[in-house]
Amino acid sequence: MSADASQILTALGVAPESSGVCARRWVREPAGAWLPSLNPATGLLLGRVRMGASSDYQQSMAETAEVAVRWRKLPAPQRGEIVRQIGDELRTHKDALGALVTLEMGKILAEGKGEVQEMIDMADFAVGLSRQLYGLSMHSERPGHRMYEQWHPLGIVGVITAFNFPVAVWAWNALLAAVCGNVVIWKPSPSTPLCAVAVQNICNRVLSRHGWEGVFQLIVGDTKEVGERMAADPRFPLISATGSTAMGRRVGEVVAQRLGRSLLELGGNNAIIVTEDADHELALRAVMFGAVGTAGQRCTTTRRLFVHRSILASFTQRLVAAYGQVRIGDPIKPFVLMGPLINPGAVARMQEGLREAERQGATVLYGGEPLPELGASFVRPALVTVERPITLMREEIFAPILYVCPFGTLEHAIAMQNDVPQGLSSAIFTRGLHASERFLSAEGSDCGIANVNIGTSGAEIGGAFGGEKETGGGRESGSDAWKAYMRRQTVTVNYSDTLPLAQGITFG
Repeated sequence: MSADASQILTALGVAPESSGVCARRWVREPAGAWLPSLNPATGLLLGRVRMGASSDYQQSMAETAEVAVRWRKLPAPQRGEIVRQIGDELRTHKDALGALVTLEMGKILAEGKGEVQEMIDMADFAVGLSRQLYGLSMHSERPGHRMYEQWHPLGIVGVITAFNFPVAVWAWNALLAAVCGNVVIWKPSPSTPLCAVAVQNICNRVLSRHGWEGVFQLIVGDTKEVGERMAADPRFPLISATGSTAMGRRVGEVVAQRLGRSLLELGGNNAIIVTEDADHELALRAVMFGAVGTAGQRCTTTRRLFVHRSILASFTQRLVAAYGQVRIGDPIKPFVLMGPLINPGAVARMQEGLREAERQGATVLYGGEPLPELGASFVRPALVTVERPITLMREEIFAPILYVCPFGTLEHAIAMQNDVPQGLSSAIFTRGLHASERFLSAEGSDCGIANVNIGTSGAEIGGAFGGEKETGGGRESGSDAWKAYMRRQTVTVNYSDTLPLAQGITFG
């Protein structure tokens, strides 16, 4: 471990060898194996986390029930005040936690700090929401009756997160779920356990000041010992899971068998359409960040680019030149724009994907090769040209591969964009009102997110985030996504002296 990494961990209260299980308090010696955390840029060991096993899981669940009963009784604005203080604690540790995200996940430092800022923004959003958990009032058809709906906490919410956003996605779910009155148990990615331990420490400092230890809990563990148990456990009314479509299918299946709820944020295979009248400079910058940011490891990464045939040659030429200027290296260093993939296995999958693309008739126009001189997990981002979509373009390879394909008509471009199993994010660059409105219409993009003159990445927390089709169909973060963490109750009050039935039914 480098001296800088040691200082960052110390600032966050993370020991080089840490427990990965925290219910009301840290479990000193969980029953699971030691899980190493490696810096994907250097391959050096950052630390080790002791995973939980089935016995730790059962103990955590036993303690959780009591906390959940008490927490739901606390008025929502008071729950919001505790979340507000967690947001302040995150502000205090933003630089250190952002740096740890960079060290453990591999995204550049600006993105690491940006991810923590997203947590802070979510805390602010959740605080306001704690005073706005509104229900509707309805007019009853029966005289002397009042109808309305109200929302109650679910109880215990399970959150399973992926490596690419090791802290922000937890915040999307946990902070909203908490102000809604739920206790949250978090299973983080085994690739980023130290980030989870650091966040738990931050939460614990606030929770302990108020006597609310256990509202946020952590279990680092493998799929069989923890993940499968969470999905199958009826004590979780809701499991929110972020990851691959294959993982989501398994979680959805197991949760559905017990008639529970699942909130799934799965694969993305996102496209940008660039029309002949688009602002080229704007589109170029959006494509670059969308395709290269986080080394192509975002669910909202731009993976397909449809360019009008009349501007294809000039736009592609500019894109190749821009790719050639991307600084690749250790993401903790300034001026680096792209860090490593999460591990050497991801590099191997990218190489196989490029070979398969060529077998299907595509041409690798730029990049794609490993960069062993930088480290085992570094690659050059790839530009791949196709005359028409190939089969492989229907799959998501979690790496910086961008397919560039021409189109003739807007209808053709939209059809190609929609012709994939996934449906997360989409974008069009155009100056034309007709094109933008056509793209946003019911016959346009079939994705959960549709942008005009903005790229596919970088969603704001104020809007509901999520997609359709194999992306899962769930919604997180802003708008009314809070409703996923509560149960709706329709109430009718009869304040009359009679008992009329609905629909005019008479009985007896």
